[in-house]
Amino acid sequence: MTKSVTPKAKSKTDGAFTRFLRATEIDARLLGMIAALVLIWIGFHVYGQVVNGYGAFLTPRNLWNLSVQTASVAVMATGMVLVIVTRHIDLSVGSILGFSAMSMAIIQVWILPDLIGLGHPMIWVIAAGCGLLIGATIGALHGYLIAYLGIPAFIVTLGGLFVWRGASFLLARGETISPVDATFSLLGGGPYGAVGATTSWIVGLVACLAVIAILWQGRRQRRRFEFPLRPIWAETFLGAIGCGFILGFVLLVNAYPWPKGIVKQYAAANNIDTPVNEIFISHGFAIPVLMLMAVGVMMTVLTTRTRFGRYIYAIGGNPMAAELAGINTRWVTVKIFALMGTLCGLAAVIASARLGSATNSLGTLDELYVIAAVVIGGASFSGGVGTIYGAIIGAVVLQSLQTGMVLIGFDAAIQQMVVGAVLVSAVWVDIIYRRRSST
Repeated sequence: MTKSVTPKAKSKTDGAFTRFLRATEIDARLLGMIAALVLIWIGFHVYGQVVNGYGAFLTPRNLWNLSVQTASVAVMATGMVLVIVTRHIDLSVGSILGFSAMSMAIIQVWILPDLIGLGHPMIWVIAAGCGLLIGATIGALHGYLIAYLGIPAFIVTLGGLFVWRGASFLLARGETISPVDATFSLLGGGPYGAVGATTSWIVGLVACLAVIAILWQGRRQRRRFEFPLRPIWAETFLGAIGCGFILGFVLLVNAYPWPKGIVKQYAAANNIDTPVNEIFISHGFAIPVLMLMAVGVMMTVLTTRTRFGRYIYAIGGNPMAAELAGINTRWVTVKIFALMGTLCGLAAVIASARLGSATNSLGTLDELYVIAAVVIGGASFSGGVGTIYGAIIGAVVLQSLQTGMVLIGFDAAIQQMVVGAVLVSAVWVDIIYRRRSST
C-alpha cells in the first residue's frame, strides 16, 4: 500500500513571493547574492570607466576576463566550503598555491627538459600532475596534524602559511621561474587557451541537457520515495532559467573576439587572404573557466550525492553526535584537507599558466580572498551551512568588486578596505539570518 503524499500546508498569510520560493525551493540567500551581483555590475557599468561613450564593465571583453580572473580563487573556494562547514579554517591555501606553482615551474623548466627533452608533449601533464600531488600531500599533512594530533586548524594552517611561503622562496632562491611549457600556458586562458565558438556551443547544449536530466531524475526520485513534488510550472521555470543562463553565457563568451594583432598573426600563419578587419574569431569558453565548471559540478555531486558529503554536513552540524553515530570524523577531516590541498594545486596550475611563470608572490593573500568568497557565498563559521554554488558566486562577487574598483580608479588601499567591509557585512547578514531562522 502506497502512502499518499500531501504537500506542505500553505499559510493564508503567505505572500506570492513566499509561495513562489516554496514551490521552486530556491534559496532566498541565493537570490540575495544574485541581486547584489547584478547591482554591483550595473553600478560599475554606469559609474565606471567609459569607452567610446559606453560603460566598460558590462562588455564581453571585461566579463570574459572577469570569469578567467575568478577561476583560481573560485576553485579553492569550493574546497574551503567543506573546511568551513566542518568548523575549521585553512589559512595556508595561498602559500600552498605558491609552493605548488613554484614546484611545477622548476619541474618543467629545470628538470624535465634534461630528462625527456625540451618541448616534450608530456611535460605539461607531468608538471600538472606533480602540482596536484604536492598540494594533496600538504593538505593531508595538515589534516593529520589537526585530526590525530589535536592541534587547532587555525594554528596548523597559520604555520603552513609561513612554512610553505618560505619553502617556495628557498626552492628557487627567490628567482622567478619562466617560461613555462607552451602547452601548459594554455591552461591559463588567453586567445589560444580558449575552446572557440563551436566547442562552446557544444558545451552549452550538453549543460542544458544535464540541467533537464537532473530535474527529471530529481522528480523521479521524489515520486519513488513519496516525497512532495514541485509543481510542473516550477520545474519548467527552473529548467528555463538554468538553460537560459547557460546559453546566455555561451553567447557572451562567443561575442568576445580575438585581438586584431593575434588575428593578423593567425591569418599570416595559415595563409588567409581575408582582411583582418573582416575576420571574427570568438574566444569561447576559456580553459580555466571550463576547469572551474567541472570542479563545481564534481564538488556539488560530492557534497549532495555521496556518503562523504553527508558526513561533512553531519560533522559540521554536531561533531560529537556525528562521532557517536559511527562517523570516523578524524579520517573525514584528513580527506577534507587533502581535497583542499588538491584544489590548491589545481588553482596553482591555472594561476601559473595564466602568468606564464612562477613568482614568490604568487598566491599572496589568496587565503583571505578565498575565505571571503565562501563567507559572502553564505557559509557559516558556526558549521553545517554552505554550498558550492554559493562559494562560486561569492568569488564572482568579490572579483567583480575588485575589477570594478580598478575601472573606477580606486587604489589598492581602498580596494582592501572595501573587501574587508564586505566580508564583515556578510558575516553580520549571516548572523541576522540565522537568528530569524531559529525564531
